[in-house]
Amino acid sequence: MSRRNSQGLNFRKKRFKLESDNLREITSYIFGIIAAIALAFFMVNNWGHKTGVIGSSMETTLYNGQTIYISRFTYLLSKPRKGDIVVFLPNGNEHTHYYVKRVVGTPGDTVQIMGGRLYINGEPEDDEKYDLIEDPGVAENPILLDADEYFVLGDNRNSGEDSRSGNIGPVDRELIEGRAWFKLTKEESKFGFIKRGEKN
Repeated sequence: MSRRNSQGLNFRKKRFKLESDNLREITSYIFGIIAAIALAFFMVNNWGHKTGVIGSSMETTLYNGQTIYISRFTYLLSKPRKGDIVVFLPNGNEHTHYYVKRVVGTPGDTVQIMGGRLYINGEPEDDEKYDLIEDPGVAENPILLDADEYFVLGDNRNSGEDSRSGNIGPVDRELIEGRAWFKLTKEESKFGFIKRGEKN
């Protein structure tokens, strides 16, 4: 009688151990799925957001109709820098398309366009890749950028609207969606990472 009770007790202990092990395995499996979903969501939301380039204002770096991917995560850790190609909604207008431009002036800078050339803090831009600017717009006079303002221009500076335009002006940090980091197109020569700080 005592042996039967002992065997029955051992069986129940083994069954409880098996059930406990299975529960841990299932819990671990579910946690792994949740973690994978969360990671995928984070990656897509912060690096997988994409938009299309509209117009010729960023040629020859980016082209009309070209798909670009936007990194939102970059500006969670740092602020936009000179040379970054940023994506923003002008004046926060959700009824228009994203604008894609290059940062040329950051908070505290004084920006001015004279004689077709861009000047930052009184110093001319040292880059012969850019054509002379025909219309200085609002930057005909010096513009001192506030703590959260950025001055942006297209690489093709005589095409499209940018911070020179009175209806856009300097762009507030909160309106910048993120940094363009990857360009996608069928043409192999225009496919790949977007370099910071230079016109292609």
